[in-house]
Amino acid sequence: MDEIVESMHNNVNSNGLIQQHSIGALEEKLDELRRLMGKPEGDPLRIVGVGAGAWGSVFTAMLQDSYGHLRDKVLIRIWRRPGRSVDRATAEHLFEVINSREDVLRRLIRRCAYLKYVEARLGDRTLFADEILKDGFCLNMIDTPLCPLKVVTNLQEAVWDADVVINGLPSTETREVFEEISKYWKERITVPVIISLAKGVQAELEPVPRIITPTQMINRATGVPIENILYLGGPNIASEIYNKEYANARICGADKWRKPLAKFLRQPHFIVWDNGDLVTHEVMGGLKNVYAIGAGMVAALTNESATSKSVYFAYCTSEMIFITHLLAEEPEKLAGPLLADTYVTLLKGRNAWYGQELAKGKLSLDLGDSIKGKGMIQGVSAVKAFYKLLSQSSLSVLHPGENKPVAPVELCPILKMLYKILIKREFPIQAILQVLRDETMNDPRDRIEIAQSHVFYRPSLLGRQPC
Repeated sequence: MDEIVESMHNNVNSNGLIQQHSIGALEEKLDELRRLMGKPEGDPLRIVGVGAGAWGSVFTAMLQDSYGHLRDKVLIRIWRRPGRSVDRATAEHLFEVINSREDVLRRLIRRCAYLKYVEARLGDRTLFADEILKDGFCLNMIDTPLCPLKVVTNLQEAVWDADVVINGLPSTETREVFEEISKYWKERITVPVIISLAKGVQAELEPVPRIITPTQMINRATGVPIENILYLGGPNIASEIYNKEYANARICGADKWRKPLAKFLRQPHFIVWDNGDLVTHEVMGGLKNVYAIGAGMVAALTNESATSKSVYFAYCTSEMIFITHLLAEEPEKLAGPLLADTYVTLLKGRNAWYGQELAKGKLSLDLGDSIKGKGMIQGVSAVKAFYKLLSQSSLSVLHPGENKPVAPVELCPILKMLYKILIKREFPIQAILQVLRDETMNDPRDRIEIAQSHVFYRPSLLGRQPC
């Protein structure tokens, strides 16, 4: 009963008014999805989040808030690896967060869970990430308490009978974990539906240069048909979404699943659109992380100069548009989603934060791309993937100034410099400003005109056949 009350409390907006999705309407949406998945009466729909980073945890918590009270019809749980300890400083901060929120404090006391946070603050107890997630605390997002979650640390137990799997893993871990999951699905009769939240890419050079996305990794690892694998992304920040700031997202994939899932996921503060172009949207979600890192560097190095940041934005968006013309047959359809996602990532995303911290000297490249309290910085691996792919001479385009064929990366100076800074470590962070101040740099408009006036589209880059 307490969980139902908490769920209803979470559906109250800042004016104290119940939002327009009543319990009856939610049950109707759930019943519709259950029918589509062929679930008989008495057999609950099993939804499992795999990976408990900020967005994966928030996404699972949103479903728990909306549908968790309908326990006879749906079971929602999340998997994360066991054994990750919470250090003393984080435990102390977590204690402050708990005591600053009366609703959270009362909930923990009612669940007889408050004492362990007192002991952890005093250093008398070690907390673990999976333990605090059960109480609604994501290690990568301590300042935003979530609802309590059903946490499973055994992967086989979590996924073997799942109907819907939410991939909340970084792209760099997706292949490995889903190869493990495939072992537990060998005897399955029904095929699960998978929604991937991952924004990252890898490059593959043989037999032809192409981008590999998380949905493709999942398809290869598990054999689940691509029509049962979807991508959800959009211009949003996880903590703000959970705090019911207005946001939107786009779920991409096959007709059969994307429209009913868009309806199932939609909430008054979280509008979900749908689109059939799965891979292109997924790739664009990885591309914006590349340039967000550079934006953070520029902001820190110029003391938040609006002029410098706008110059960088002009150059980086022209490169993104150029790359989009290589990847998409109708790139103009991606302009809105790509720019919106880029904008929010530059404002408050972890990749821009990472670039800022590097430029300020608070982080070192030697720490790698998995950062305490933030999780995986997906833009680092994406820099490597896009550079590796676009440096292939087989994809050459005509250089307008030199009038000779060059690899596409030669027309992307920011991407080149980010690669030399982050991956090769040939230049210091400050070198990103040299690119902006280079007298030989062309007007960003020229790069866009080149892309628009030439037949650049390379269908093979996304694993498609030429028309």
